[in-house]
Amino acid sequence: MRDDRDPIARARRNWEDAGWGGEIADGMEAVTSVMRAHQIMLARVEQELKPFGLTFARFELLRLLAFTRHGELPISKASDRLQVHVSSTTSAIARLVDAGLVERRPHPTDGRTTLVAITEAGRDRVELATAALNTVFADIGMPSDESRALVSAIRSLRAAHGDF
Repeated sequence: MRDDRDPIARARRNWEDAGWGGEIADGMEAVTSVMRAHQIMLARVEQELKPFGLTFARFELLRLLAFTRHGELPISKASDRLQVHVSSTTSAIARLVDAGLVERRPHPTDGRTTLVAITEAGRDRVELATAALNTVFADIGMPSDESRALVSAIRSLRAAHGDF
């Protein structure tokens, strides 16, 4: 079905008209669609988190810490679990420390390691923010069967690129 309102479908037609059809046009359309979907979803998430003074990256760190048994992790382990560079994690930690939501602590047995620990204020904030985000997660704008199929397709892509 042709939809002249969809700029990505128009871009695909331009690719095909330029002689880059088949798998190339499929790939361009897939990459462009995923990038646009990312923008749409991130905007919704950030809108819900804004009243809590959080970005998605900071929320993810708080949520990760809240899920741990003792509410703390070595910074490098938090970075690994979030699948981001340690410098990004350190930046998020700095902002969360300034807001009183986490604190840095020396590791009790390894002097080379610093722990990041969630504070009570951080626990309170992440619980409220999670409730707000769950409204987004409950309705991402597509039926559940399509959502599960999307996750399966993206998992296949991630696996093919060694993401896990």
